This record gives sequence, structure tokens and C-alpha cells, in this order.
Amino acid sequence: MSDFQNSLSISTSGMEAQAMRLRHVSENIANADTPGYRRKTTSFEAVKKAGEPTGQVKVGKVGLDRRELVKILDPGHPLADANGYYDGSNVDLVVEIADAREAQRSYEANLRMFDQARQMSQSLLDLLRR
Repeated sequence: MSDFQNSLSISTSGMEAQAMRLRHVSENIANADTPGYRRKTTSFEAVKKAGEPTGQVKVGKVGLDRRELVKILDPGHPLADANGYYDGSNVDLVVEIADAREAQRSYEANLRMFDQARQMSQSLLDLLRR
């Protein structure tokens, strides 16, 4: 594989991984008020080919945050126990917004690298045509 193709595939894998991360962050934000919802966490793994690292990344298994769920006092809620409490979610919106910004910036950085490699490849082809 040429260096240009390799750089394009590395950037593409990074964009795909960050897009999936942003999807999980969006799901966490959407379910912040869902009783019993546990925050999803995303991990990345290096892609290997024939035992050698390729520079690409992929999304690993999606994990669930094991932090304690928030206890909410609402005796009238259908899920409330005998003491009037029910389990809320463990989603922290500040953390999710920070994760979303980080994923967006990483996606944009990979996009710039992809575009730069594409422009270099195009310039090389233009030089070879002369």
C-alpha cells in the first residue's frame, strides 16, 4: 500500500472511530433523565495486520460506567421504592459535553489530515501529467 493510501486509511479510521464515539455521547445525553440508565463509554483499539500495527484505530467494546446511580427522592414515581427513592442515571452532562468537544476536534483533525493527503496526491498526479 502506498504512503498516500496508508495515510488516507489511517485518517478514515480515526474519523469513523470518533463518529462512533460521538454517537455514544449523544445517546448518553439523550438518556440523561432515563431512570436506571448507565453511561456508555467508548474505547479504541489499534488495528493490526499480520501482527503488525497499521496505525489505524477501531472502536473496541462499548462499556458501561459502573459508577453508582443517583438516588432520586420522588415518592409519587412509579419506580420509587418503599422509602420513595428510585435510581436515576449516572450521566454527567458536563463530562458528556467535554467528550463531545474532544471527539469533534479529533474528527476535524483527522479530516484535515485526510484532506492534506488527498491534496498532496492530487498535486503529485498533476506533476506527473506534465
